[in-house]
Amino acid sequence: MTTDQLMSLAIIVLMMAAFIWGRFRYDLVACGALVAAVALNIVPTTAAFAGFSDDIVIIVGSALLVSAGVARSGIMEYAIQRFAPDVSSVRAQLALLVILVTVLSAFVKNIGALAIMIPIAFQFARRSNTSPSVFLMPMAFGSLLGGLMTQIGTSPNIVVSRVRQEMTGETFSMFDFTPVGASLAVAGVVFLVLFYKLLPERTRAAASIHEAIDIDNYLTEARIVSESTIVGKTLADLVKLGGGRAVVTSILRSRALHVTPFPDVTLRTGDILLIEGAPDALDRMVAQAKLSVTGDRDTAGGKHAAAAVEAIIGEHSSLIGASAQRLSLYDRFNVNLLAVSRKGERIQERLGAVTLRMGDVVVLQGNPQTLPDILRELGCLPLAERPILLGSVRRGIVPVAILVAAMAATAFGLLPVPFAFFTAAIAMVAFRVIPLREVYGAIDGPILVMLAALIPVSDSLRRTGATDVISAWLADFAAALPPAGALTLILVVAMAVTPFLNNAATVLVVAPIAASFASTLGYRPEAFLMAVAIGAGCDFLTPIGHQCNTLVMGPGGYKFSDYPRLGLPLSLLVIVVAVPMLMLVWPM
Repeated sequence: MTTDQLMSLAIIVLMMAAFIWGRFRYDLVACGALVAAVALNIVPTTAAFAGFSDDIVIIVGSALLVSAGVARSGIMEYAIQRFAPDVSSVRAQLALLVILVTVLSAFVKNIGALAIMIPIAFQFARRSNTSPSVFLMPMAFGSLLGGLMTQIGTSPNIVVSRVRQEMTGETFSMFDFTPVGASLAVAGVVFLVLFYKLLPERTRAAASIHEAIDIDNYLTEARIVSESTIVGKTLADLVKLGGGRAVVTSILRSRALHVTPFPDVTLRTGDILLIEGAPDALDRMVAQAKLSVTGDRDTAGGKHAAAAVEAIIGEHSSLIGASAQRLSLYDRFNVNLLAVSRKGERIQERLGAVTLRMGDVVVLQGNPQTLPDILRELGCLPLAERPILLGSVRRGIVPVAILVAAMAATAFGLLPVPFAFFTAAIAMVAFRVIPLREVYGAIDGPILVMLAALIPVSDSLRRTGATDVISAWLADFAAALPPAGALTLILVVAMAVTPFLNNAATVLVVAPIAASFASTLGYRPEAFLMAVAIGAGCDFLTPIGHQCNTLVMGPGGYKFSDYPRLGLPLSLLVIVVAVPMLMLVWPM
């Protein structure tokens, strides 16, 4: 090997060791590797930042934004309540999520299938009081397994079909991949559901400040209007929407009539409800039941969507000793009081009549351009920013329609995946599914920087010719192996190479070697080409080999070393199942 080839391998080995060590954040490690590669002239300066324009970076960033739009719409909460209201155990939730994303990934791009299911995973996590990390990595692995079942499920299947056509004049059909792929998918799903506890529970590092603001007893006031879905139903039906994290403390049916909030009370148009609970539970209850919390008082002011902010009433605040009604808060400041939280005390009065005290935490809604000045004038201190959706406008089916349109465009070949998802992300903002102020918060910057820095570093193996040298070594070694051994070696090599090349490039590099093996040993090439496609589509060991793995790294709070904990035994299972199935379905 040449000096450049050795240095390229050394940089990648050291980078992987730093990832596994976990002492430094993954984006810093990747950037350090890029700087070292450029300094040693392994990566030319003209190619150093090529990763920032790579399709994978666009796909992951756009998918994160699209997923956030679907989550914000509230449509997933409705789907859970409608179709899976009683799924409460972690294992049952995991089984449902992994099976759905695996089946979807056989027919649509796996990154799209995963993106549409991530918001449901977060809802299940809140319902079962567990970390989303329990669900997200198994779902990502399920999406990879699902892609193995059809020709359009994943890029390696499409590329290997083209390679076979170039070599033999005959391509693989849509469902030639199904017998082996479905066997792997079934075995993999069973493994993920049974052994998900191999994965440690993680929390997203960026979410720690939100978790520190542990306020779960906000009081809000909501009115049942004619459009409310809860009219004529019981109070128990409404409370169920909050997932057990919100309760109705009082029902006001007229100026003088207070109805005791028994579970079997039938709700009517015009009822005013005092509801206490966590912000996300209040939001789900209000959004799904279509209750009114603002009384049709518009605070947006022009083109800006109204925003809600949490603030604590300071020592010298003008709100102390007064109520929202007495201060004419809306008339004077154009803000709505949406909720109040008081530590250690349950508030029994109507929201507008609550006499505010120092230390109360309030949720105020108003124009995002003027809210900071109003908070300063009122003597309120804003808490660390976190999403407060109570009282915000929902776009319902719009984000799901955008996502379905993007996936359909890719499935029918109308648009390439990067452009389809980029367009979907733009549409989420254009249709105000996600307010402009939240766009960059939904995109996980460190993940995108890591990907962009890794792409030129990984490509240095190909640029220096190291992949050709390694391929020649493998060809010499595999010539002495029996058929099953050669097939296993090809599968393992494809799995090992995928993290450093993209999966399609892995097929282009390894498939000719596989066909050469088959020719030298006197066997048909189909089983070997299938092994290449399976290996290239099954990167379970790193977060960088496939965009699905990368997509869940930030939201799940995973470390680099978490992936092989679940991925290594799954990879071994794939090898054990795939080799005999390939030899059975594609006789050699």
